[in-house]
Amino acid sequence: MDYLEKANLWKNYKDLEPSLKAELDSMDDQALKEAFTTDLAFGTGGLRGILGAGTNRMNIYIVGKATLGFGRYLLKQSPVARSMGVAIAHDNRHQSVEFSRFAAEVLSSLGFRVFLFESLRPTPELSYAVRNFKCIGGIMITASHNPKEYNGYKIYDETGCQLVPAKADQVIKEINAIEDYFAIEHSLNHDLIYYIGKEIDEKYIKDVKKIILRPNLKKDFKLVYTPLHGTGQVFAPQVLQSEGYDVVPLACQMTNDPNFSGVKTSNPENKEAYDEAIELAKKIGATIVLATDPDADRLGIAVLHDGEYILFTGNQTAALVFDYICKTRKELGTLPSDGYLFTTNVSSTLPIAIAEKYGLKTEITLTGFKFIGEKAREMETTHRGTYVFGFEESYGCLVSDCVRDKDSIQAILMLCETAAYYREKGMDLYDALQEIYKEYGYYKEGITNISLKGLEGAAKISRIMNYFRESNIFLKDFKILAKDDVYKSMHYDYVSDKDTTIKLPQSNVIKYYLNDNMWFVLRPSGTEPKLKVYYGVKGNSNEEADEKLALLTKEVLEIVNMIK
Repeated sequence: MDYLEKANLWKNYKDLEPSLKAELDSMDDQALKEAFTTDLAFGTGGLRGILGAGTNRMNIYIVGKATLGFGRYLLKQSPVARSMGVAIAHDNRHQSVEFSRFAAEVLSSLGFRVFLFESLRPTPELSYAVRNFKCIGGIMITASHNPKEYNGYKIYDETGCQLVPAKADQVIKEINAIEDYFAIEHSLNHDLIYYIGKEIDEKYIKDVKKIILRPNLKKDFKLVYTPLHGTGQVFAPQVLQSEGYDVVPLACQMTNDPNFSGVKTSNPENKEAYDEAIELAKKIGATIVLATDPDADRLGIAVLHDGEYILFTGNQTAALVFDYICKTRKELGTLPSDGYLFTTNVSSTLPIAIAEKYGLKTEITLTGFKFIGEKAREMETTHRGTYVFGFEESYGCLVSDCVRDKDSIQAILMLCETAAYYREKGMDLYDALQEIYKEYGYYKEGITNISLKGLEGAAKISRIMNYFRESNIFLKDFKILAKDDVYKSMHYDYVSDKDTTIKLPQSNVIKYYLNDNMWFVLRPSGTEPKLKVYYGVKGNSNEEADEKLALLTKEVLEIVNMIK
């Protein structure tokens, strides 16, 4: 069925939601092609797309179809799936409330018990709720850090972990078997929908606080916190205050605003997200600015050093926190001898060096915290090791696996404890990071996001990936030692001229290993119309590392940009 046939089916549906009908009537041929040529696909963060009419957009019918497919999948997983139930939460975005309630109605129509949060909640709490209620699965309505035009849909298994590809593929088969978007039953069993809130908040916070290692540190410094209008406002400031921290929330961004009108961007990876918060920090003399993304699974920070607020990357924050956890737990005698660090193949290798010093093993996964959640489950069920820490470069980490997704509330508590520890030694977090660099080497990472929207954009991303996949590229100032083609499950060693098999799920990712522990990766985003290029270098000083990073970025992008 071509895009016009699909569009006409939607146009001819007499009960089509009025705003979607009006949008369809106003769309020209190119807009219809963009909205209907493909179906919205599951990526690293589940479904995520622009709100609007069409099979390639987020709307009530896409949510209904996805939920029915997910429900049918769950029914095949256990004979008691209905009684186990499904937990559902949502963020602050346009139509998040409607989508979460519609999903609850579809599942209750199938006979599932549904634990529906009464109002917006962070993604990590949804993961915790699945585990707490012993549900068969979970749904989070969120588009994370994407712009306001987006919404999304994440699905979780019975352990509170986002579905890994093998499971997601089964759900996709169920979804694809549903031909009629408009005949999905809902609203039949409202008595199966249980509203939850404060009681699970209290249990979640209590378990999260168990990660605290040094409760008696002095907390004589000010913090500024912003949820960027998102779900962190529910209790992040209160958690900090309850532990004695002097935190001042940024009032203009502590509102449930789907337009994100009080902030320049909803992504804590972007420096503009901190502008208003840093302005407040300057006024009150705060030493750290904390920013969580809209679904509060990621944390970004800016640290006052020599009169300037310095933004840290997710890699830097993870290295600081992980190093603090290791040295403190070793001092306290609680660092397990069989402990593990989990990270991804696009993240900094500095924490790996830290793990080696403290006798911990490291496992590297694909991008997507579901793979780290999967490893945490494996630790729990096989007892082959002990989970200590997991992180990925995109500002996400997890200290306690009572949650099986990245958790900014845990990250905030541990980051602030790390800051208090170093403050007692007369150091700020920038000073602490420099000490880590002096010991292990100056690791620096970077990322280039190449926005390529629409069908032509997707085609160009494919051409770029195929070029790197099939060609023997050359870098003037770096030596290529090996290449991972995760899509082909192959590792190519250029030094020995041998190929070996990669034990990772098949994915459209290519990683190059260079001399002196440097590397770069190409990966199409699973959540946005972008090609992402990641870089990692190591130098003997900040200046040398910065120079290497700039040079590597320049040489890789020269190749990318010549591909038409």
